[in-house]
Amino acid sequence: MGAVLVPKLLSKGYKVTVLDLMIYGEDVLPKHPNLQAIKGDIRDQKLLKKILPGNDVVIHLACISNDPSFELNPTLGKSINLDAFEPLVKISKDSRVQRFIYASSSSVYGIKEEPNVHEGMKLEPLTDYSLFKLQCEEILEKYRSNDFTSLTIRPATVCGYSPRLRLDLTVNILTNLAVNKGEITVFGGEQKRPNIHIQDMTDLYIMLLELPKEKISGKIWNAGYENHKVKEIAQMVKNVVGDKVNIITTTTNDNRSYHISSEKIKKDIGFVPKHTIEDAVKDLKNAFEKGLIPNSFTDEKYFNVKLMQKEHLK
Repeated sequence: MGAVLVPKLLSKGYKVTVLDLMIYGEDVLPKHPNLQAIKGDIRDQKLLKKILPGNDVVIHLACISNDPSFELNPTLGKSINLDAFEPLVKISKDSRVQRFIYASSSSVYGIKEEPNVHEGMKLEPLTDYSLFKLQCEEILEKYRSNDFTSLTIRPATVCGYSPRLRLDLTVNILTNLAVNKGEITVFGGEQKRPNIHIQDMTDLYIMLLELPKEKISGKIWNAGYENHKVKEIAQMVKNVVGDKVNIITTTTNDNRSYHISSEKIKKDIGFVPKHTIEDAVKDLKNAFEKGLIPNSFTDEKYFNVKLMQKEHLK
C-alpha cells in the first residue's frame, strides 16, 4: 500500500516519513527530497519518540497481514499487531500528532449470512489476527480527543498493481495464473470476496488527510467496492486476459464467504471507488507484459508467508 500511497503524497506536496522494516526491499520507494525512509521497527519506542515529533498525521498500515502469515509466528504477530499499537498511539498523541488513521480489516465481522455487512453489525472475529484488529480499534478510540483526531478504516481486499506487489490475494493470484499459465483453478467458487482497487484505497487515505476533523473524528468505515463470487472474479480475469484462458473448478472444504457494504462511507463523505476489478486485472496484465513482475511464481517477495519463512523475523 505504501509503495503506491507515498508517491501520491509526495506529488501533492506533503513531506513524508516512512518507518518500515524494509523486508520487501528499499527500492519500492522513490528517491525524493521530501521523503525520509527509515529502516526500523514500530515496536522500538525509543525510535518512535525520536521520529514522531513534527509529524501532523500518522497513517498506520504496519502489521503482519492476513491469517496465514500471522499463524506462522503468533508471538511475532501479537507483538507487532497488538502489543506495539497502544505505545504507538500514546507516543503519537504525546508528540502532538493531530490525526491518526488506522487500517483495520473487514475480517472483524467474521462470517455473516446477511447480504450487506455494515458497520452497525455485531463483530465476531474468528482468528487472533482479526481479534487484534478489533482490539486496536478500541484502544485508538480511548485516546481520541479534541486535539487528537482518530478514525478507523476496514478495507476490503486490495487488488491491482503495486511496486510492492502481493500475488497471494484472490484477484492478483488469478491474474498471475491466467497471464502466465493460461489456466485458472478455482476452489469452490461460490465464496464471495470483497475487493477494492489499490488506486482507490490510496486515494481514500489522502481524502481522509484533507477532510475537516469534524467529518471524520471517531468514525469507523468499511472501504470496499465490489463483492463477487470467486468464480465470477475468475470469469472477469478471463474476459480481460483472453478467451484461451482455461478455468478449472474443483471442490474445497473452505467455503468461507466475506462481503461488506460500503454505503456508509459513501453517504458520510461521498467516497465512491472509481476503479473496477477488471481495471486491476488490466493493470496487472500490462505490468506482466512490461516485465515488471519477474519470477511471479517463485520469488518469495510476492508471497507474505514465503517471505516471512525466509526472513525469520522476531
